[in-house]
Amino acid sequence: MAARAHLLIRKGRVIDPLSGRDEVADLLVEDGRLVRIGASLDAPGAEIIDAEGHWVIPGLVDACVHLSLPGSGRAGDIASETRAAAGGGITHMAAQPDCGPVDSTAVVRLIREQAGQAGFARVLPVAALTQGLEGHQLAEMATLARAGCIAVGQAGARVVDALVLKRGLEYAATFDLPVMFRPQDAALAGGGCAHDGPVATRLGLPGIPAVAESVDLARDLLLVEATGVRAHFQQISSRQSLWLLREAKARGLPVTADVSIHHLLLDESAIEGFNSHCHVIPPLRGAADREALLAAVADGTIDAICSQHQPVGLSSKAAPFPASKPGISGLDSLLPLILKLVAEGALPLHRALDAVTAAPARCLGIQAGQMEAGRPASLCVLAADESRSLASHWLSAGRNSPWRNATLPGVVKLTVCQGKVSWLSD
Repeated sequence: MAARAHLLIRKGRVIDPLSGRDEVADLLVEDGRLVRIGASLDAPGAEIIDAEGHWVIPGLVDACVHLSLPGSGRAGDIASETRAAAGGGITHMAAQPDCGPVDSTAVVRLIREQAGQAGFARVLPVAALTQGLEGHQLAEMATLARAGCIAVGQAGARVVDALVLKRGLEYAATFDLPVMFRPQDAALAGGGCAHDGPVATRLGLPGIPAVAESVDLARDLLLVEATGVRAHFQQISSRQSLWLLREAKARGLPVTADVSIHHLLLDESAIEGFNSHCHVIPPLRGAADREALLAAVADGTIDAICSQHQPVGLSSKAAPFPASKPGISGLDSLLPLILKLVAEGALPLHRALDAVTAAPARCLGIQAGQMEAGRPASLCVLAADESRSLASHWLSAGRNSPWRNATLPGVVKLTVCQGKVSWLSD
């Protein structure tokens, strides 16, 4: 959508978790920048957005999104999925390196060009740590960083050789590039498709034990300590991993972590009846793990909440559970599910919003997720008290979600990304 030269958002409840601001105020955007926040602002000639009764919050920052390039095997494309992001109040998203793989500047340019042409959300590519994500030869991380990548990672593909991983971390540390880890030991996971617990046992499904995550996390943390690299751990799912993270943070290691929104709302019981829409990796764990994850978000052990967006075709979910593709399409539902957690008293409002705005921006090392005068405006006007069926407003090409037919709170009225209106509700 085209940029508006002047935009005056009036009488919204302005909530900015980073600054602690929570008050009814006006916001003035001029030439793409947030100029002022205050009471009863005046701006002759500005386009006026009436936000009375609505919230005005920073644009959401999603630290884990799997996007589609030709041959990736996922539903939709960059245009369709960034449109879904804008419709959900998301302005910045970290694209995982498995859509290319992102191991060449040509792929980085393609991602950035397609996202720029679509104009809905800012896509931040994460580069591959190793060539082809194969875990053998290091990718040209410095070159990829200069091309626009904000971090490096393996998108769940494990680097088995610890020496290769150590050298990769040293290389990344030299250029101050954060490394994104998704810990899971392949041998211990053993081809499993569900949490190694009572539900998987009853259904006869091969299980993935929680120790598959914590063993790999322990190795990674030791290598982070040895190399000094900035590390972000993605989609933590178990209590044992939280113990390791707390200890690492207490010792001052440069580590952050996120959890997917679905791991905060669902546990292993969600796969009853072989519900493939709840087939995800890492798997949904036990109820005690889910409660521990919520507590870890509340106390800051886990910094951020992500969508872990993986859009796949419905035919991929129609296969028998072990053969179905893992993943949940999460862009459309991220903000409504955050509001659901707040409404249920599972998380305080400001911490919940921080976990999808300023906190993931800090994890990624980007300037976003806040409303500060002088910066490019990225924000969302939200009717928090309105509810609607997600199916009536589903924008992602991926229909694979256990919440697609749910009625949830939160209707995004306006999204402004980097000073441009990227979503305006009818």
